[in-house]
Amino acid sequence: MSYVAVIGLEVHLQLKTRSKIFSACPQEYHGADPNTFTDPFTLGLPGTLPTLNREAVELAMMFGLGLNCDVSGFTQFHRKNYFYPDAPKNFQLSQYDRPIARDGFLDVTLPGGEVSRVRIKRAHLEDDAGKLTHPTYAPYSMLDLNRAGSSLLEMVTEADITGAEQARAFLESVQAIAQALGVSDATPEEGKMRCDVNLSLHRPGEPWGTKCEVKNLNSFRSVARAIEFETARQARILDAGGRITQDTLGWDEGGQKTFLMRTKEGEADYRYFPEPDLPPLDITPEWIARVRARMPELPAQKLDRYRAAGVREADAQTLSLSVPLSRFYDEALETQPRPDAEKPDAQKLANWLLGDVSGLLAAREETLEASPLRPAHLAALVGLIDAGTISGKIAKDLLPDVLAGHDPAVLVQERGLSVVTDTAAIDAAIDAAMTADPATVEKVRAGNAKAMNALFGPVMKAMGGQAKPEVVRERLSAKLGL
Repeated sequence: MSYVAVIGLEVHLQLKTRSKIFSACPQEYHGADPNTFTDPFTLGLPGTLPTLNREAVELAMMFGLGLNCDVSGFTQFHRKNYFYPDAPKNFQLSQYDRPIARDGFLDVTLPGGEVSRVRIKRAHLEDDAGKLTHPTYAPYSMLDLNRAGSSLLEMVTEADITGAEQARAFLESVQAIAQALGVSDATPEEGKMRCDVNLSLHRPGEPWGTKCEVKNLNSFRSVARAIEFETARQARILDAGGRITQDTLGWDEGGQKTFLMRTKEGEADYRYFPEPDLPPLDITPEWIARVRARMPELPAQKLDRYRAAGVREADAQTLSLSVPLSRFYDEALETQPRPDAEKPDAQKLANWLLGDVSGLLAAREETLEASPLRPAHLAALVGLIDAGTISGKIAKDLLPDVLAGHDPAVLVQERGLSVVTDTAAIDAAIDAAMTADPATVEKVRAGNAKAMNALFGPVMKAMGGQAKPEVVRERLSAKLGL
């Protein structure tokens, strides 16, 4: 029998606070010189005392509510003791048995459309560690404490995940929620979203096996690859009659494999005890209500709204998971190009945004946020097509200028690009095409109706792409006797 994977994830999110979680030291250090964003508390100097950041608490509450967690009642900080060069205090201020959020869940839509529920065990606040850099072949490491003390939220799932694709879909949903709520940038490439994977194998009907933890994965792709590799590695050991030991592993991105970092510690090794300088915090129903009132629309709510508007499932998923795309799309969708015009069709607008616009931006290595493209202009472009003012081909030709910030309606007027419905001009183009290709005319009249397409192209070309395709086909069919 094959093995069953049991997977739990630990997700670390750097919160978008102005200062660090226990001091007034500014937190936004990205791009700064090493060790320039520190203060006495961050450095662990004697006599310093922590002051809890209220903003970090409320962002954690908001994220917990977004994951359907219970955030009510008392929460408390503990000292988690360990020695490591990037932790100057020699302990971490974390939450042990009283996390700020607990007992939640997240429903995740998998690529095939299946919905799976992943339970959230807890989410707790803590301060981040610094960063060690290990130069190749050097007999030393370099320490940067800019990150030390940053506001960090760690979310722990139950072991409800069974494979790489489910893990990846879950992380994409978590990222979308964090970004939609504004609690974190959740950018793995900047270290603002990191993930640890706990994985064990067992045969169906047997007890769960011993788990290994893969630490500090900084991309969704790495998480998926690490799960695939570790599943195969543990299966080989078990098939050979070996035993899995509870180890902490690293991920070698170059070699695409895990490696042993250290033997896993137990809770007793950390010697948790309540932080004496921070009293327990009581989160009241009134406080929760104030935080909930500030919450914007969640990705799941956007998804339901897009489905109701008639957007295809895959497109609705893509839009709902991206804050820049959904913000742009919603503004374009509410645009009325002209007082006498209807709002753009939801699916057609999605087609242009996710297809032509995204493709052109990707080719230019540009982002939608940095582009001069205005939502109203994209809505106007789709509206011009729907109204029959321009053809789809003309719209594609205009798109680079529209992306540069130009109004498509003005471009059409200035360049005389409106669709030609003058049947006399269309008939003249059809006559010229039939005269130039008598063989195709004979094929059509002999019963091969599909051969008419060979005449349609030259007619549209002669009209500069401005003839209405439906009118061309109608006139062409009439002249060919179809």
